[in-house]
Amino acid sequence: MKAAYTGWTWIASREPEEAKKQLEQSFKECKFLGYDTVENFAFIRDFFAENPQELVDMAKRCGVELVNLYGHFTLDVEESLRIAMEQVDFLSAIGGKWYNCQHGGFGEEPYERPTNPEMLDKICEISNRLGEYAKGKGVTVCFHPHFGTCVFSQRDIDYFAAHTKPEYVSFCLDTAHTTLAGINPAALIRQYGDRIAFMHLKDVDTYALSKAEGRDKMASFRALGHGTVDFPAVKAALEEAGFDGVLCVELDRPEVCNFHSAEVSRIYLRDVLGI
Repeated sequence: MKAAYTGWTWIASREPEEAKKQLEQSFKECKFLGYDTVENFAFIRDFFAENPQELVDMAKRCGVELVNLYGHFTLDVEESLRIAMEQVDFLSAIGGKWYNCQHGGFGEEPYERPTNPEMLDKICEISNRLGEYAKGKGVTVCFHPHFGTCVFSQRDIDYFAAHTKPEYVSFCLDTAHTTLAGINPAALIRQYGDRIAFMHLKDVDTYALSKAEGRDKMASFRALGHGTVDFPAVKAALEEAGFDGVLCVELDRPEVCNFHSAEVSRIYLRDVLGI
C-alpha cells in the first residue's frame, strides 16, 4: 500500500496565479514529508484548463505524482455530468488514475437525514453514467460516502452499492466519515472490499464527537494517531480484501497547520502501520 496526502487545504485563494503557488507549496511539503503521491480537489482544473501540461510539469518538478481529483455532484443530473466529465477529461490528460466524488451535501440543517430514494437514485445515475465514461478514459470513479450528504449511513451505502454497477463505480471509503455514521471502518471494508479502489484515512476524537452537533461533528477529525480509529484493524481488513492501492490521508481542519498535520500522520503511517 502507498501513502498519499490530499492538498486542497493548502489552497486558500481562487486567484489562479496565487492558487498555483499554494498548490506547488503543497506538493513540495508533501514530498519533503515522504508522500510521493498526492490528491486534490477537481477545482484545480480551472487553473490549468488551457495548459494541463503546466500541472504535469509542476508535479514532476516537485517529485510527486498527482493521481486523483475529487469532485462534487448536485442533484442536477445533466449539469453534474457535464462538469464531472470535463474534470475526468482533464484528469486523464494529466495521467491521473482515480476520480473521487460525492453528493455535494444538503447545505443546511438537518445534515443527517433519513435516506431519500429520489436523491439517491439521481446520485446513482450520475455515478453509473460517469463511471462508464471515465472507464473509457482510463479513470476509475470512486464514490465517497460523506457526512451531510444523501450517501452517509449504512443504509445509504447499501442502497448506493445495490444500484450502481461495480464495473463502473468503485468506492473510496473514509475512516472518519464512516465513524461519524456509527459504522466500524474495518467492518465496512470487509463488506465492500472488492469495490474499494481508493481509501481516505483520518482519525476521530470520539470524545469531541460526543459533544458536537451538526457540522461541528467534522471538527472532531484529527491527524492519524490523535483519535480513536483502529487503523491497524483497518489495514488488516484491507489486506484481507487484497487491497494494495493508495491510502490517502486527509484532514479538513488542520490542528496547527497543514504541514504539521501531514507530518504527524506520516510518522504514524511509518511507525505504526509500516507504510
